[in-house]
Amino acid sequence: MKIISYDCFSGISGDMNLGAMIDIGIEKEFLISELSKLHLAGWELIVNSDQRHGIKGTKVTVKQTIHEHAHRHLSDITAIIRNSTLDEETKELSLKIFSNIAVAEAKVHGIPIDHVHFHEVGAIDSIIDIVGAAICFKALDVQGVHVSTLELGSGFVECDHGLLPVPAPATAEIIKNIPVKRGGVGFEATTPTGAAIIAALGTDFSPELNLNVERIGYGIGHKDNPDVPNLLRVFLGEKTDSNGSGHDALKIECNIDDMNPEIFDYLSEKLFTTGASDVFLSNIIMKKGRPAIQLNIICENNLADSVKKIIFTESTTLGIRTFPFKKDTLKREFELLDTYLGKVTIKRSYHEGKEVSSKPEFDDCRKIAADTGIPLKEVFRHVNKLLNNSI
Repeated sequence: MKIISYDCFSGISGDMNLGAMIDIGIEKEFLISELSKLHLAGWELIVNSDQRHGIKGTKVTVKQTIHEHAHRHLSDITAIIRNSTLDEETKELSLKIFSNIAVAEAKVHGIPIDHVHFHEVGAIDSIIDIVGAAICFKALDVQGVHVSTLELGSGFVECDHGLLPVPAPATAEIIKNIPVKRGGVGFEATTPTGAAIIAALGTDFSPELNLNVERIGYGIGHKDNPDVPNLLRVFLGEKTDSNGSGHDALKIECNIDDMNPEIFDYLSEKLFTTGASDVFLSNIIMKKGRPAIQLNIICENNLADSVKKIIFTESTTLGIRTFPFKKDTLKREFELLDTYLGKVTIKRSYHEGKEVSSKPEFDDCRKIAADTGIPLKEVFRHVNKLLNNSI
């Protein structure tokens, strides 16, 4: 299970997160290109290498190139994102992060969510930070996000409403049910934007993590603290388990008896596109002897909201059941096998370090069959013969 792990020993802000994402491998040019799809003028992304306590990392600054006094509502932010040419998954995640802030602000000020004015968070730099976080997360293509205990900081912070204690009231609302600590540094370590990103992305807040680390990135903050380096550290790698490769996942299901059956194929395609691990249908008999279809989806915890939205908007069901469970999977590796027909991807599966199965990928074999006119079963026979000879 490929995951990213946030080590928030000095908190997290939107710019620290972008710095860590670029440091761990997201290309600056790709990020700017995707952000340009917002069609939002008046900003520049400045990316520099820097150090804190001798540790090299990436520092990101979102520079506003025009002066604005915009106090945007959630509806204004939603319109900017909805009218962009970003992909739907990135749009939904961006709006989820903003929604975390809007709900917290509404609670703090005792007003309806539609009346919330985004002050600092409605500014261009915060929009870039939040949408940039969604773009980077999708680009990393991970199945989970682990988050360490979140350092909040201490002291007071100056904001649009005046001098407020750390954590700011909105931050305090957002981080409910997330393990936190205070006093590690003498400033606002976790901003409302940083807290909202963690609340939207985090799937695992447990104190221990078994991880085969592939890459490490450091996002540098704008503080220069003499005691604790103002850094956000992120790890990218494969999550392991002492008892194997098990991890928590979700099964989401519903019964449908009043929908055109042709829609199921389209629905399944959308669910797979959003990241579902499996989608399958079962014939069932409902009350009063009515035949129906049970739609079943297996997905990671962080995809639950996206999967449910697709089901409710694209199908005729009125209700969904969600079941948490532990998912055990074999370790898998992929390699290209050269054949006289062309290159074919081979998937090898391992249990406790020993290979237990190998097979050619269907899509590669199907393409060869379509391109050459050779029967698909013959393509499989040839590739499997090469596989058996290579063992």
